[in-house]
Amino acid sequence: MRCWRINFGKEFEFSVVKIKLTNGRNIMIGIWIIFIAFTLLSWLVSSQLKTRFKKYSKIPTANGMTGREVVEQMLRDHGIRGVKIGSVDGQLSDHYNPANKTINLSSDVYHGRNIAAAAVAAHETGHAIQHAEAYMWLEMRSALVPVVSFSSKWVQWVLLAGILMVNTFPELLLAGIVLFAGTTLFSIITLPVEVDASRRALVWLKTSGITSYETQKSAFDALKWAAYTYFVAALSSLATLLYYVMIYMGRRN
Repeated sequence: MRCWRINFGKEFEFSVVKIKLTNGRNIMIGIWIIFIAFTLLSWLVSSQLKTRFKKYSKIPTANGMTGREVVEQMLRDHGIRGVKIGSVDGQLSDHYNPANKTINLSSDVYHGRNIAAAAVAAHETGHAIQHAEAYMWLEMRSALVPVVSFSSKWVQWVLLAGILMVNTFPELLLAGIVLFAGTTLFSIITLPVEVDASRRALVWLKTSGITSYETQKSAFDALKWAAYTYFVAALSSLATLLYYVMIYMGRRN
C-alpha cells in the first residue's frame, strides 16, 4: 500500500506538471497568434499608407505652399500664436508635442509642395488647435502620458511573471492587467483625437482653397489610411488585454 501511494503521488505530480506545461504552452501560442496577426495587419496598413503618400506626393497643391507654410497659414487663420514649427528626421514621423507646443514635420512634409504634405501638415496643426481649444479627448490623452510612460517600462515583465505564477500568485497577473489597461485606454482615446484632427484639417484645406474638389479626395484618402494605423494599434491592444483577462479568469481551470 505504501509503495502504491508513492507511485501514485509521483504520477499525480507528473500529471500536474504536464498540465501546467501544456497550459503555459497554450497561453504562449495564443499570445503569439495575436501578436503575429496584428503585426501582419499593421504591416499591411502601413504599406498601404506609404503607397498612398507616395502617390499623393506627386500631386502639387494649387498654390504651391510647402508643409511649413500650410502650418503657418492654418495657425494664423485660427488666431493661434506661440506654436513652434520644426523639422525632424524620418518618414511619416510628423507629430505635435503639447508639452512645448511644437509641430514637428518630417523633411518631406516640411519642404513638400504637394497634397500629401499639405494633408499631414494640416493634420498636425489640427492637434495644435485642439490644444488651444482644450479639446476634451486630447486633454484626457495628455493626462495619461505619465501613466503610460510608467506602464511601458514594467508591464511586459509583470505580465510575464504573472503568467508564470498565475495559480500561485494571481494578484501579480492582475497588476499586469491593470498596467496594460492603461496603455490600452491610451490607444482607444487616441482614436477620436486623430479623427478630429483630420476632420479639422480637411475642412480647412477645402475652405482655404489649398485643395480642389479632386485633390480633396486624395487628402481624405491619405488621412484615412493614417487613421487606420491608430485603429489597428487600439484593436491589437484591446485584443491582447482581453486575452490576459481570460487567462486570469480561467486560472483555476
